[in-house]
Amino acid sequence: MSRIGKKPVTLVKGVSASISGQTIEVKGPKGTRSFTAGDDVTLTIEGETVKVTPRGLSKRARQQWGMSRSMIQNLVDGVTGGFKKEMEIQGVGYRAAMAGNVLKLSLGYSHEVNFEVPAGVTVATPKQTEITVEGIDQQLVGQVAANIREWKRPEPYKGKGIRYKGEFVFRKEGKKK
Repeated sequence: MSRIGKKPVTLVKGVSASISGQTIEVKGPKGTRSFTAGDDVTLTIEGETVKVTPRGLSKRARQQWGMSRSMIQNLVDGVTGGFKKEMEIQGVGYRAAMAGNVLKLSLGYSHEVNFEVPAGVTVATPKQTEITVEGIDQQLVGQVAANIREWKRPEPYKGKGIRYKGEFVFRKEGKKK
């Protein structure tokens, strides 16, 4: 039995949901998102809640049960509050700046890195050494943040690079004489 799947998803004030077949569409103050569930689960709306139930006792049905409920909860969270990833840049001369829809990164390379921000995500630079990625799609926000981080991952000797806010980077000792 799925502990997560048993819990119904409550629709907060200002959020509406509609089901057509296996697709649920959630509308809220920040936008509209939809999710298509597999054939192993049944979606129902009961008042102000959305319930997910498995269509059998197979292993796949039980897997889809909890996952579908989590995806629907993420839709509701996204259209009400959105998702946010905060990143920080450490290193001498490393900085970031927004120019229209392009994030310009100076990361110690001989050239400036231009990162095109995809639709559905907003990227802001409150300081030269901070980057904020926001949007209503949790997967897209996380993927954009990971793509930005890939340009210069934090290295273990000096700690230079792009890291998530609050991330611990294990530091190594340098070579000795």
